Amino acid sequence: MFKYSIKRLLQSIGTLFIIVTLVFLLMRLMPEEGYFGDSYEKLDEVQKEIVLTNMGLRDPLHIQLGNFYKDLLSGDLGESRIYRPNVPVTEIIKDKIPYSLYFGLAAIGISLFLGVSLGIGMARSKGKVLDKIGTAYVVFIRAVPAVVYFLFIQLYLTNIFKLPILFDIDKPITWILPAVSMSLGGIASYAMWMRRYMVDEVNKDYVKLARAKGLKSKDIMVKHVFRNAFVPMAQYLPSAILFTIAGSIFIESLYSIPGMGGLLVDVIQRQDNVLVQALVLIYSSVGIIGLFLGDILMALFDPRINLQKKEGAR
Repeated sequence: MFKYSIKRLLQSIGTLFIIVTLVFLLMRLMPEEGYFGDSYEKLDEVQKEIVLTNMGLRDPLHIQLGNFYKDLLSGDLGESRIYRPNVPVTEIIKDKIPYSLYFGLAAIGISLFLGVSLGIGMARSKGKVLDKIGTAYVVFIRAVPAVVYFLFIQLYLTNIFKLPILFDIDKPITWILPAVSMSLGGIASYAMWMRRYMVDEVNKDYVKLARAKGLKSKDIMVKHVFRNAFVPMAQYLPSAILFTIAGSIFIESLYSIPGMGGLLVDVIQRQDNVLVQALVLIYSSVGIIGLFLGDILMALFDPRINLQKKEGAR
């Protein structure tokens, strides 16, 4: 377990290094206007060159990359140029994280409870009405673009249930639709995987043996089948939790929630290159760290998994 953890950690660090480097290089292809803001049109070419030189953007690329990593390792993500001029990126993000975190945790709670419950019900009633309804829901969520049913919810459910259309921190009622919208995809995923894993477990020999011994069906499902079926799902939990910090890009923009997701859309539209670069790096890091923690968590849930063997690794 320890050797595997070290191996996966080194792989994650290597992957993160490649992604960070690629993001840095790609951002150097962005228009230079993103480093000036409203002052771009007011400056002549000489003044622009002075500004870019002072920012280090006229240094050789390998020097820029070295300076970037030096600042990154010290926790300096740079300063915003357009969104909030001369304000450190870390300060801007610090104000946004709580909104994304609260909505994300609420969405995860709803997704886990309803998704796992639905998956269990579908597995226990395989081929029956509940299973067919659940399958139809999963297919719908998977097949239809999320933007379609997000807009449907905002346009019609607000009228049906008399709910406000935009987020207001002082009105808890405005938190309902964003949290529900964020949870829809998670409910479908957890239900689909829980059903699949439980159906696989039900057909195994140890379940048949337990039934032959006279154990109650409920005890078999809860104490054995559910417990073993949940192990493969454990690897997705860290990613889901970490992505709550990053927020939902579309939903936060749709409901005007001042979180991380809405911030990314805003700074891309404004072409604030420094802030875009920082946010892309954060999203990439969250995904890689989530995968690493998911593998470790899966091994901890089930000691039988020997991830040091070649066939056990992903």
